[in-house]
Amino acid sequence: MAIVTSSTSQISPANERVFHQSRLLGEWKGNWVGNNQDVSFKVVNIRGARAQVEYTHNGHTERGFGEVNGSLITYGGVTVGTKDGKNMVLLFSVSGAGRQTANLQKQDPPASDSRLMGSWGGYSSDNGKSASFKVLSVNGKEAQVIVTTDGVTRQGTGYVYKNAIMFGQAQIATDDGKNGKIIYRVGSKSFMVPVTKYPPADSSSSVDKTA
Repeated sequence: MAIVTSSTSQISPANERVFHQSRLLGEWKGNWVGNNQDVSFKVVNIRGARAQVEYTHNGHTERGFGEVNGSLITYGGVTVGTKDGKNMVLLFSVSGAGRQTANLQKQDPPASDSRLMGSWGGYSSDNGKSASFKVLSVNGKEAQVIVTTDGVTRQGTGYVYKNAIMFGQAQIATDDGKNGKIIYRVGSKSFMVPVTKYPPADSSSSVDKTA
């Protein structure tokens, strides 16, 4: 399944320390200075010196790959950059056509409709086993997960089927998005652990009320 990698961003740790390139990721919307027409720019992923982008202006969308240079992305005649991860400046410059500037704002990512998203954990008094299952993201039929069973933690891509995610010898299922069960195999034995979803971490720190 190595083909489905468009959702991952390979940003080098060195570049992240210096340029904070991950701030560029996501969807940005705003208006051209002057005529106030809508414009948007989406950074799907960054891999080394290449960024997969979508540029929407005058009602049509162009998709392609831009060039990453430090904290900037250049795509054709368009250059974008952000200092704070909330506001983006888009500069359009083509020889003979002059320059145009647009101010864009970062859009909140769409909420995941998966009930399985989040951190799950529990303990079974029947068999003395505990287990945890963290669902980091769900993208269609694939989910990025971290699973701990019998003290061993594994991370990778699980397979989503209806209200369950299967990953290696473990699977998690929930009906209501609050309570569920983890079933995992060790050798020829199967163990079931009832789990509950932990409340999300306090998100106030990531939401700047003064912005």
